[in-house]
Amino acid sequence: MRALGLDLGSKRIGVAISDSDGRVATPIDTVHRLGDLQREHRAINDLVLEWEAEIVIVGMPLSLDGSIGPAAKGVLKEIDRLGAALQVPIETYDERLTTVTANRSLMEQNLGAAERRKVVDRVAAAILLQGWLDKQLAAEPPE
Repeated sequence: MRALGLDLGSKRIGVAISDSDGRVATPIDTVHRLGDLQREHRAINDLVLEWEAEIVIVGMPLSLDGSIGPAAKGVLKEIDRLGAALQVPIETYDERLTTVTANRSLMEQNLGAAERRKVVDRVAAAILLQGWLDKQLAAEPPE
């Protein structure tokens, strides 16, 4: 199953895609927030269609204690609206610390701050999507 992962930020939306076997996540794009939610959601729908994704996984920014804080409430509200623009199911996945992990990984690759900003959101999307994929694979019964 091909899945599209989204890291919904306030300035950018990181996008990642899985391979057709649903085993490996790859960062692919960044949708910039321009204040037009419908346009942003159309861009996401275009990516769903282009990549033939069967499900969209949205990172849920839970508080460190696991509770639903203001950021998570905002994501849930946007998911409701995004659902109207997409023809595939949407699931959430705990994304705590994915952006921190993405930044550290990019710093280890000696990318400067400006270069990191260009890709950190899509890398964070790939990290959260990979976590979701790994959880799905672990739940599959052994052959």
